[in-house]
Amino acid sequence: MARKRTIWGGAVALGAVAAAGWIVYGGGRHEGPGRVHPTPRPAQAIAAAAARSAAAGGGAPDQILFGDLHVHTTFSADAFMRSLPAMGGEGAHPPADACDFARYCSQLDFFALTDHAEALTPRHWRESIDAIRACNAVAGDPATPDLVAFMGFEWSQVGATRADHYGHKNVIFRGLSDADLPARPIAAVGLVSGALRRDPVPLWRQLLIPLQDFARRQRYLDFALYQRELRAAPLCPAGVDTRALPADCREVAATPAELFEKLAQWGLESIVIPHGTTWGFYTPPGYTYDKGLGLAEPLIEIYSGHGNSEVYRPWRAVTVGPDGDACPQPTAEYEPCCWRAGEIIRARCGDADPAECDRRVRAARAAYVAAGTAGHLTVPGATVEEWGNCGQCTDCFNAAFNYRPGGSVQYIVSRRGRAIGFVASSDNHSARPGTGYKEMLRRRFGDATGPQSATWRDRLLGEPAAPAPEPRAWDPDELLALPPFRLVELERQASFFMTGGLAAVHARGRDRAAIWDALVHRRVYGTSGDRILLWFDLTNAPGGAQPMGAEVALAEAPRFRVRAAGAHLQAPGCPRWAVDALGPEGIERVCAGECYHPTDQRRRITRIEVVRIRPAASEADVAGAIDDPWRVIPCPAGEPVCEVEFADPDASGDTFYYVRAIQEPTPAVNAGGLRCGPDGCEPCYGDWRTPADDDCLTDNEERAWSSPILVRRVALPAPAAPAGGPR
Repeated sequence: MARKRTIWGGAVALGAVAAAGWIVYGGGRHEGPGRVHPTPRPAQAIAAAAARSAAAGGGAPDQILFGDLHVHTTFSADAFMRSLPAMGGEGAHPPADACDFARYCSQLDFFALTDHAEALTPRHWRESIDAIRACNAVAGDPATPDLVAFMGFEWSQVGATRADHYGHKNVIFRGLSDADLPARPIAAVGLVSGALRRDPVPLWRQLLIPLQDFARRQRYLDFALYQRELRAAPLCPAGVDTRALPADCREVAATPAELFEKLAQWGLESIVIPHGTTWGFYTPPGYTYDKGLGLAEPLIEIYSGHGNSEVYRPWRAVTVGPDGDACPQPTAEYEPCCWRAGEIIRARCGDADPAECDRRVRAARAAYVAAGTAGHLTVPGATVEEWGNCGQCTDCFNAAFNYRPGGSVQYIVSRRGRAIGFVASSDNHSARPGTGYKEMLRRRFGDATGPQSATWRDRLLGEPAAPAPEPRAWDPDELLALPPFRLVELERQASFFMTGGLAAVHARGRDRAAIWDALVHRRVYGTSGDRILLWFDLTNAPGGAQPMGAEVALAEAPRFRVRAAGAHLQAPGCPRWAVDALGPEGIERVCAGECYHPTDQRRRITRIEVVRIRPAASEADVAGAIDDPWRVIPCPAGEPVCEVEFADPDASGDTFYYVRAIQEPTPAVNAGGLRCGPDGCEPCYGDWRTPADDDCLTDNEERAWSSPILVRRVALPAPAAPAGGPR
């Protein structure tokens, strides 16, 4: 009888697994592009925004337009994963939602779709193009559209070491016809690409998850189909001109040089924008941007919902030497996480002999250094609170997590020595470009996410290790086999996801050509999310004033003028016209119930900070080449617009100047990071440990960064000899 029960139980179990397998492999639906809503923005809404800009501009000839050049939909694998119910996700947000959000919710003037190329199948690439074309078709007169949508992709490269790490870059194309766009996106080679080619969740867990959350099973089934579609797309043959490749293969470029070579083969108008250059979430410790200094990148993303990449600092996460990397000593400003690893192990020594404890501490620091971005795995069972503020730039504005100063914008400007423009964007992963207009809805307007219970954490990521008195030795083969989100510090990173920034252009019209012209000529600036208006000009340039982004040869001391106006205070909810267009259900699903809704009142700009940077011949010279701030100029109280002027009578050689317009303090999502104080840290988790309705608000000073003006000092011409020669 017992034997019959065993056989019967085994048959039932096999039947359940077989049924689950059929569901997983047969019940998924293709993640489609969605449908763009057909109603354009009212002309009066566009005219009102233009009037507000013109009133603050004091007669400036260009108009300021706002956009977002870094937007992901659930066509991106990481975005799809965060959309799952177990991660607190909302479900599908495809490319059509990005268009509707930009038009009705954030009311941008332009945006670009930049899903990760590594996760874009040929079918999804074509569907994305169709959605962006549909978005532009709604925009009205091409000369004065309500919204300009650009097509692009993100080349998302992650290397295991500094030597093979190049970082992430958005590639954006000007046109939308078949002749203006490549037949396929170009993916990177590296850890991200490799992880996507294998199952991020083991098969046995895939079989169980839809059964464990049966009422919401469809989203998991859709994800399983999405994974199969991705793995089924064949890689393109190597060494073939990109124009001669089959249409339905997945193309890759191992390095930026190869990426640029392939773009050159297409011969299309495009812009490549690096981003996340200080983001230690995936960037190896000790990294610098030196390998990318010679690339033709006219713009760089200074700020996003993943943090600020502006400032340079002389400290490093590891000390790089001829005998390999080592763990540096902490300072009052910065504690390396390798050092903190040793201190966590020290606290576990208990009654161990002091010499033995010191050995464990040294071993912990060495193991952390060897593990790079996965160093947190070398201290089993360490909590977010135990790691504290290690690795963070604690005196920076909204700094990116685990800050890598060798990739900072200031470092790149100084070492590159050529003109470059600054933009900001969101890097949003729920098809919501330009979410920074209201500091709220942390889980919906930002990217903070995580398992919604300890049980789901264990199911999706595996059970966390128990605390141990000894560090875990770095074993690349063992640790790299873990789920990808175990290899990075997802729990600590959640406290650093913000709502995102904006790109602003000084354009001579609101059409596609005018916006593109402003981008390629660097008449651009970035904001931390608020629609701050900013003008920055060199006033004594030959032939007349030159705007931000200019490169000017000048024989006299440069003189500058800055004009700035704060962002409008926001009314709750959405304008009536937006609700009429999308309907109450659409407003809730797409806009999360909150839209850009300006009042007539502006926030105050409190001061202008001027940064001066000179070219540095080597990494050792960078700190001395940056004056930040070089000048701080207070703005008069009670004035709606701040206008100041300054000069540099000591200017010599090539010098970059840019300005920050600083706005009065206001609460912002996750502006406090891990919120560490004398009594410990209070992390803002993306998972069940922090309530979803807690926006983790902390006061900060929103700001705008102008693009630099590069002044090349030249000698005055020698006076001409008198006519007739000397007397």
